Amino acid sequence: MVHVLSSRILLRPTDPERSRAFYGEQLGLAVYREFGTGAERGTVFFLGGGFLEVSGRSETPPAPAVRLWLQVHDVAAAQEELRAKGVEIVRPPVKEPWGLVEMWIADPDGTPIVLVEVPADHPIRYRPGI
Repeated sequence: MVHVLSSRILLRPTDPERSRAFYGEQLGLAVYREFGTGAERGTVFFLGGGFLEVSGRSETPPAPAVRLWLQVHDVAAAQEELRAKGVEIVRPPVKEPWGLVEMWIADPDGTPIVLVEVPADHPIRYRPGI
């Protein structure tokens, strides 16, 4: 088995400054570290149990299959906070048939981001008898 010490998602945005502002200022992700210089310098943000690195530049947005899944304590509170910061809500919070509450937004390149609230009684958090 591979012993993973850390995990990181790497995004190459079409406009690095715009993406850094989105993830840092609008989403409010904390900066883990920065490296390099100039407009295409890299910024690594904390993602709870992993990291999001925004670095370099791409001529095209990421493939539509790329998605970010971010767990939050309260999706409704996140919706109000993000709306106040000018983030477009692609789909408002909905309790899904599988029991999670999900809200969809997108980054400046259109990368889908799902914000997920795991209810206290959901099997991901609570398993009776264990």
